[in-house]
Amino acid sequence: MSQMAALGLAFFCVCLTALAQVLMKMGMSTPAIQQAMGGDLRTMVGLVLTNPLIWGGMLCFGASAGLWLLVLGRLEVSMAYPLVSLGVVLTTLAGIFLLGETLSVAKVLGVGLIVAGVLVLAVKS
Repeated sequence: MSQMAALGLAFFCVCLTALAQVLMKMGMSTPAIQQAMGGDLRTMVGLVLTNPLIWGGMLCFGASAGLWLLVLGRLEVSMAYPLVSLGVVLTTLAGIFLLGETLSVAKVLGVGLIVAGVLVLAVKS
Protein backbone atom coordinates (compact mmCIF):
# COMPACT_ATOMS: atom_id res chain seq x y z
CA MET A 1 0.00 0.00 0.00
CA SER A 2 1.44 3.36 -1.02
CA GLN A 3 1.63 6.32 1.31
CA MET A 4 -1.13 8.08 -0.67
CA ALA A 5 -3.37 5.03 -0.32
CA ALA A 6 -2.62 4.95 3.42
CA LEU A 7 -3.56 8.63 3.70
CA GLY A 8 -6.78 7.93 1.82
CA LEU A 9 -7.54 5.04 4.15
CA ALA A 10 -6.78 7.27 7.14
CA PHE A 11 -9.27 9.85 5.89
CA PHE A 12 -11.84 7.09 5.33
CA CYS A 13 -11.32 5.93 8.94
CA VAL A 14 -11.84 9.50 10.16
CA CYS A 15 -15.08 9.73 8.14
CA LEU A 16 -16.23 6.38 9.50
CA THR A 17 -15.62 7.54 13.06
CA ALA A 18 -17.52 10.78 12.44
CA LEU A 19 -20.40 8.75 11.00
CA ALA A 20 -20.32 6.59 14.13
CA GLN A 21 -20.70 9.67 16.33
CA VAL A 22 -23.65 10.96 14.31
CA LEU A 23 -25.43 7.59 14.30
CA MET A 24 -25.01 7.15 18.04
CA LYS A 25 -26.22 10.70 18.70
CA MET A 26 -29.27 10.07 16.56
CA GLY A 27 -29.92 6.82 18.41
CA MET A 28 -29.53 8.41 21.84
CA SER A 29 -31.83 11.27 20.80
CA THR A 30 -34.83 9.05 20.14
CA PRO A 31 -37.80 9.98 22.31
CA ALA A 32 -37.92 6.57 23.98
CA ILE A 33 -34.30 6.72 25.10
CA GLN A 34 -34.55 10.36 26.14
CA GLN A 35 -37.57 9.52 28.30
CA ALA A 36 -35.87 6.44 29.77
CA MET A 37 -32.76 8.45 30.71
CA GLY A 38 -34.70 10.04 33.53
CA GLY A 39 -35.99 6.74 34.89
CA ASP A 40 -35.05 3.11 35.23
CA LEU A 41 -31.48 2.31 34.20
CA ARG A 42 -32.38 -1.21 33.01
CA THR A 43 -35.03 0.15 30.68
CA MET A 44 -32.59 2.64 29.21
CA VAL A 45 -29.87 0.03 28.72
CA GLY A 46 -32.38 -2.28 27.04
CA LEU A 47 -33.43 0.47 24.65
CA VAL A 48 -29.83 1.38 23.89
CA LEU A 49 -28.88 -2.25 23.22
CA THR A 50 -31.76 -2.70 20.79
CA ASN A 51 -31.40 0.58 18.90
CA PRO A 52 -30.19 0.00 15.31
CA LEU A 53 -28.68 3.49 15.03
CA ILE A 54 -26.50 2.87 18.07
CA TRP A 55 -25.48 -0.54 16.75
CA GLY A 56 -24.66 1.04 13.39
CA GLY A 57 -22.48 3.59 15.13
CA MET A 58 -20.70 0.91 17.12
CA LEU A 59 -20.08 -1.12 13.96
CA CYS A 60 -18.64 1.96 12.26
CA PHE A 61 -16.34 2.49 15.24
CA GLY A 62 -15.20 -1.12 15.13
CA ALA A 63 -14.56 -1.04 11.39
CA SER A 64 -12.65 2.20 11.74
CA ALA A 65 -10.47 0.80 14.51
CA GLY A 66 -9.68 -2.30 12.48
CA LEU A 67 -8.81 -0.33 9.36
CA TRP A 68 -6.77 2.12 11.45
CA LEU A 69 -4.35 -0.72 12.17
CA LEU A 70 -3.55 -0.82 8.45
CA VAL A 71 -2.94 2.93 8.52
CA LEU A 72 -0.58 2.61 11.47
CA GLY A 73 1.28 -0.14 9.64
CA ARG A 74 2.03 2.21 6.75
CA LEU A 75 2.29 5.74 8.18
CA GLU A 76 4.33 7.25 10.96
CA VAL A 77 2.11 7.77 13.98
CA SER A 78 3.20 11.42 14.06
CA MET A 79 1.65 11.80 10.61
CA ALA A 80 -1.40 9.57 11.08
CA TYR A 81 -2.64 10.68 14.47
CA PRO A 82 -3.12 14.39 13.69
CA LEU A 83 -5.56 13.29 10.98
CA VAL A 84 -7.81 11.96 13.74
CA SER A 85 -8.49 15.56 14.76
CA LEU A 86 -10.19 16.07 11.41
CA GLY A 87 -12.92 13.88 12.89
CA VAL A 88 -13.77 16.79 15.19
CA VAL A 89 -14.18 18.99 12.13
CA LEU A 90 -16.37 16.46 10.31
CA THR A 91 -18.45 15.70 13.39
CA THR A 92 -19.00 19.41 14.05
CA LEU A 93 -20.11 19.96 10.46
CA ALA A 94 -22.39 16.91 10.58
CA GLY A 95 -23.90 18.18 13.82
CA ILE A 96 -24.66 21.51 12.22
CA PHE A 97 -25.91 20.29 8.83
CA LEU A 98 -27.48 16.93 9.70
CA LEU A 99 -28.59 17.32 13.31
CA GLY A 100 -29.54 21.00 13.27
CA GLU A 101 -27.03 22.05 15.92
CA THR A 102 -26.20 25.73 16.17
CA LEU A 103 -23.27 27.38 14.44
CA SER A 104 -21.33 29.74 16.65
CA VAL A 105 -18.23 31.87 16.37
CA ALA A 106 -16.50 29.59 18.88
CA LYS A 107 -17.20 26.52 16.71
CA VAL A 108 -15.94 28.25 13.58
CA LEU A 109 -12.75 29.39 15.35
CA GLY A 110 -12.20 25.98 16.92
CA VAL A 111 -12.61 24.15 13.63
CA GLY A 112 -10.34 26.68 11.93
CA LEU A 113 -7.63 26.15 14.54
CA ILE A 114 -7.84 22.38 14.17
CA VAL A 115 -7.54 22.58 10.38
CA ALA A 116 -4.60 24.99 10.71
CA GLY A 117 -2.92 22.63 13.18
CA VAL A 118 -3.31 19.63 10.89
CA LEU A 119 -1.89 21.64 7.98
CA VAL A 120 1.11 22.74 10.06
CA LEU A 121 1.80 19.14 11.08
CA ALA A 122 1.39 17.94 7.49
CA VAL A 123 4.10 20.25 6.16
CA LYS A 124 7.29 18.27 5.78
CA SER A 125 10.39 19.97 7.09
